[in-house]
Amino acid sequence: MSRLPGGLHHLEIWVADLPAAERSWGWLLARLGYEVRDRWPDGVSWSRGDGPYVVVESGPDVAAAPHDRLRPGLNHLALWGGTRAELDALVTAAPEHGWSLLFADRHPFAGGPEHYAAYLENAEGFEVELVASDVGTGTTP
Repeated sequence: MSRLPGGLHHLEIWVADLPAAERSWGWLLARLGYEVRDRWPDGVSWSRGDGPYVVVESGPDVAAAPHDRLRPGLNHLALWGGTRAELDALVTAAPEHGWSLLFADRHPFAGGPEHYAAYLENAEGFEVELVASDVGTGTTP
């Protein structure tokens, strides 16, 4: 785990429906090599070894308003998705686990001709960009 200033320690996502979020995020993170790190009544966290971890949490402090990635705040989380073949397999399995493909008409090059990636959205409106590791490393705006 990098403890250098500026390194990511953890990411916390507040959700309105914890069981639904745990199903979609839990499946995706497990496919990407994360394991459950901790569980408590209002949340769950996943990590890969001792590096940064991801928290999905709900509870009395979470406002009832739905998440909207097009409003100020988090637009999406970008993660490496493995090779093109591994990424394609994730996209194929994603709908069974609460994720839908965004920008399907431009997939897998919605981020540009050199950026092989999948943009997935879960039922709560959270977007994940999964980038293939065996192509260019550019980012999208």
